[in-house]
Amino acid sequence: MPILGIVASQISGHLFAPSGAYDSIATTTVGAGGSSSITFSSIPQGYTHLQIRCMVLTSSQNNLLVRFNGDSGSNYALHQLQGNGSAASSENQTTETRARICLLNPNASYPAVSVTDILDYTNTSKATTIRTLWGADANAADTQARVGLTSGLWTNTAAITSIELYGSPFTQYSSFALYGIKGGN
Repeated sequence: MPILGIVASQISGHLFAPSGAYDSIATTTVGAGGSSSITFSSIPQGYTHLQIRCMVLTSSQNNLLVRFNGDSGSNYALHQLQGNGSAASSENQTTETRARICLLNPNASYPAVSVTDILDYTNTSKATTIRTLWGADANAADTQARVGLTSGLWTNTAAITSIELYGSPFTQYSSFALYGIKGGN
């Protein structure tokens, strides 16, 4: 008799999106000089959703932030839940000038990682929702180890054509990848 957890784990990757449903649109790895921001522009409009995968190295405590289509108006809101192994916290903000992806690790040797879904990014009938799973750890080298869930809202109904990621100077080897998700939920 098969063990249900093993059977379920074999098919779980196929439940959300069929094989081949993610297309790589763009990737960027930060070079030796570092970078203060990363921009994905001329984003194709033929996908249902977008996904950004980040591995960010920085030497200062800050947040990884995002703006769409260069909009720096007070058109963003966010909710965040996070925990550090001994305590949990939550936060919400409205009328922000950017959305938040995650908390960055202040130790340049250990990256913060995140996966952000941008839902229905071409739908001009509603505001755009984002959701992020993220984590940061410094191998017990500091007290900033965190795991979290962040959601955001861009209250503009324009289709997204560019994405700017910023918030802290990104050091060499930070990596950012943009994917298009075909069909699905």
